Amino acid sequence: MAKTRTIFVCTSCGSTHSRWMGKCPDCGTWDSLEESQFDKSASTDPHRGGGGFVEAKGGGETPIATAITEVMANNISVKRLPTGISELDRVLGGAENEQSKGLVPGSVVLVGGEPGIGKSTLLLQAAGAWAAPVKLDQASPDWTSKVLYVSSEESAQQVQMRASRLGVADSDNLFVLSDTNLTRIMEQARKLKPDVCVIDSIQMIYKSDLEAAPGSVTQLRRCCSELVYFAKATGTAIVLVGHVTKEGTLAGPRMLEHMVDAVLYFEGDRYHSARIVRAIKNRFGTTLELGIFEMTGQGLQQLPGGMSVAALSGGDEHRAGAVVCPAMHGSRCVLVELQALTATGFVGSAKRKSSGLDSNRLAMLIAVLEQHGGLRLADRDVFASAVGGLKIIEPASDLALGLAIAGAHYKRSLPPTTIAIGEVGLGGELRPATQLEQRLRESARLGYTHAFIPDPGKHHKLPKIKGMELIPIKNVSQAIERLM
Repeated sequence: MAKTRTIFVCTSCGSTHSRWMGKCPDCGTWDSLEESQFDKSASTDPHRGGGGFVEAKGGGETPIATAITEVMANNISVKRLPTGISELDRVLGGAENEQSKGLVPGSVVLVGGEPGIGKSTLLLQAAGAWAAPVKLDQASPDWTSKVLYVSSEESAQQVQMRASRLGVADSDNLFVLSDTNLTRIMEQARKLKPDVCVIDSIQMIYKSDLEAAPGSVTQLRRCCSELVYFAKATGTAIVLVGHVTKEGTLAGPRMLEHMVDAVLYFEGDRYHSARIVRAIKNRFGTTLELGIFEMTGQGLQQLPGGMSVAALSGGDEHRAGAVVCPAMHGSRCVLVELQALTATGFVGSAKRKSSGLDSNRLAMLIAVLEQHGGLRLADRDVFASAVGGLKIIEPASDLALGLAIAGAHYKRSLPPTTIAIGEVGLGGELRPATQLEQRLRESARLGYTHAFIPDPGKHHKLPKIKGMELIPIKNVSQAIERLM
């Protein structure tokens, strides 16, 4: 038998070292090296002993290079597995056609988020949608996927109770397995041959031949590598659920994110109903899209209209320090309310706090407002936030945030049907925002009638939006005059 040796793996970057050190020499993270056992036999193919072969149709084995050549010669087109949940399919990526979005066969997707945020609910709903018949086109018959849902944290009875509440317990193609041993899980998967396999969660899965505890670096790396191999060899799409640790990393070490094809992050506050799914890595689509859901008693409901409900939740009253900004996330426009508050502070130790906004951008805007807007904020504490749990980092929100700070300082407010778009420069000038017409059309569709936009100048014309009055602004000083 091959001898095992002790190595130390960095939980931040995944690098391995022969001895323990207080600081990782590769990424510079302190106290990130964890002890792990390394077996040379584990570097070989865990299923075939390291031979570069794939199973041929008529039995026997075919070299991998030959198989790839045959696939390229036949020009095989891969059909994605749509979930039927348009918001999730949007994040997974694909063609513009809704029927061409979804999971890629043979891919491995990692879904992460804080405990209790709704990951299991979303994936059980998606598993029920995958198992339901889907009409791809008029010529082809209904597409039905076989789904294996592996629960390592709940019993089969608990999953059945939750599935009944979500309305997905009637499918004949949805199979549930409650187990934590990877060997038994893969044996059942080989017998069932599912199209999609959901594992909830990867932290509880273990291999019995490893001495490390479930959830450790050794177990995670070994289990994930075998699942990735299984997905590529059989064409089964695998979805892994990973919790966010107290350090803020997804499923423990960052190496897990490098091993999978796509990483979806589930964001939101358990005390609010809004949930956001965004992709931070996707080999088969863009990472600019996001899916928006609302947590209800019957599970997660889609919000195809975006977070505009959160922006309009304040009613028709005038509120000082609140301005609505249409922000772009991928190909969709989301209306977000930016709020600001100024309070009495001390010169030299004034606080600048932000939630959902870039703190460096906030400090720059405060300096511009003091220099070019006439505001005195050196002895004022400034707090700013984005309503609804969204993170707004694009420069097009500068004007809305600046007006929110000025409105909180002067106790002035804009009409509730007014939006603001524009990037603020260090000289106080306003610069145009990208996709301006799309932002304005979406705002007009949701009932907004006035918009503060950067002045396009003499050589460009203002876009014509039905039902909306456009107010061109040249600089920050002019915007504050309009506010007053």
